[in-house]
Amino acid sequence: MNELFLPVSREDMLERGWYYYDFLLITGDAYVDHPSFGTPVIGRVLEKEGYRVAILPQPDWHSAEAIRAMGRPRYGCMLSAGNLDSMVAHYTAAKRRRSEDFYSPGKKAGLRPDRASIVYANRVREAFPSLPLVIGGLEASLRRFAHYDYWDDKVRASALIDAGADILIYGMGERAAREIARRLASGEAPETITDVRGTAVCRPDESYCAYEAVSVPSLEEVRRDKRAYAEATRIEYAEHDPVRGRAVTQRHGERCLIVNPPAMPLDTRELDEVAELPFTREPHPMYEAEGGVPAIEEVRFSIIHNRGCLGGCNFCSLAFHQGRMVTARSNESVVREAEKMT
Repeated sequence: MNELFLPVSREDMLERGWYYYDFLLITGDAYVDHPSFGTPVIGRVLEKEGYRVAILPQPDWHSAEAIRAMGRPRYGCMLSAGNLDSMVAHYTAAKRRRSEDFYSPGKKAGLRPDRASIVYANRVREAFPSLPLVIGGLEASLRRFAHYDYWDDKVRASALIDAGADILIYGMGERAAREIARRLASGEAPETITDVRGTAVCRPDESYCAYEAVSVPSLEEVRRDKRAYAEATRIEYAEHDPVRGRAVTQRHGERCLIVNPPAMPLDTRELDEVAELPFTREPHPMYEAEGGVPAIEEVRFSIIHNRGCLGGCNFCSLAFHQGRMVTARSNESVVREAEKMT
C-alpha cells in the first residue's frame, strides 16, 4: 500500500530503489493523497513530469534533522504551511489556542509551527544552505505582499522576504511549479528565474522585472499610513488578473519585491488531467494507529468541479488566491471520478 503513495522517508525511497531524488516537498498538513490537498497535487504533477518526488509531512521543526535525514534532493525543495494558514489553524478569532487540528493525525494540535512557511524555510536553509527553495500554498500566497497580520496587530513584510526563499508561488501553482522544476533541472540558477507568471521574487530594484509593472506604496509607507495601505491593496487586487494584469512591485527597505502577473488558470483539459492523476484519495497508512486524518472525511466523497470565483467578497480570500476567472472540468471527467468512488 505504501508504494501507491509518494515516499515519505529515506527508507521509503531506498525500498523503491531510489538512491537519489529530485524534489523534496514539505507540508504542514498530514499526508493525505487527495486532490483537495495542495502539496500532494503538486507532488503528483511533478511526478507526471518524470521527477522523483518525496513528501515530508509535518516535520519536527525544532531542528533541521528531520529535513537533513531525507537526504539532499538534486534540484530543490518546495514547501507549504498546508491547506490553511498556520495561524488560522492554531488560533480562534479570539486569539485562543485551538485544541484540535483536523489536518493532523488524530486531530492532534501543535504538529506544525506558527508561521510554518517561515519556520520550515529556515530549517531547510539550515539543513541544505545552497538548495533552491520555493514556498507556496495558501499561507504564502495571501501573504505575498506587505500585509496586515491580525495575530501581531501590525503590518508584516512579504512572506517571501521573511522566509528568505528564492521564489514564492502564489495562486494555483501547477503551471509555476512545472516551469520552475524544468528550469532548475536544466541547471538554471534560482536567482535567474525571475519571469515565471504566478510567482514573486526579491531583487535589488525594479529593473529585474520582466513584465510591464506598477508600483505600490512601500512596506514602510503602508506601515505608517492606512491610506497608503488601502491604495496598495486596491492596486494589488486590480492587477490580479491573468489576462490584463501587470506585475506589481513594492519596496521593502533596500530591496524590491516583484510579484509577476498571475498564471493563466488551467483549462478544462488540464483540470481533467490533474484531477485524474493517480491519487489514492486516502491518508497515508502511517497514520492508522493514530486514528487517521479527520480532514479526509469532509472531502472523501467530494468532487472538485471548478476553480476561481467572480465574487471578490470582502470577507473571503478565494478570489485573491484562485482568481476571478472560473474554469471547470468536463462532465465526462466528473462522471469518471464519481464512478471510481462507487
